[in-house]
Amino acid sequence: MSAFYNIMLGYFFGFALGVGCALAVFYSIYSGGYRKALEDSLLEQKPKRYLEAMAAANRRADKGKVG
Repeated sequence: MSAFYNIMLGYFFGFALGVGCALAVFYSIYSGGYRKALEDSLLEQKPKRYLEAMAAANRRADKGKVG
């Protein structure tokens, strides 16, 4: 019984909490980037990187259109 208990504790702390922490980090990076993109879109003078990303997104959207 103690081996099973130790395995379950190791699984929980190693995998369940580890994956949860990684997802929290990924979400914070994603939401920070999203927030920055919104701020950049509201600026009067758009940054060069924003304009390049918008041009690339428009090219991909135009390539996906059929007809």
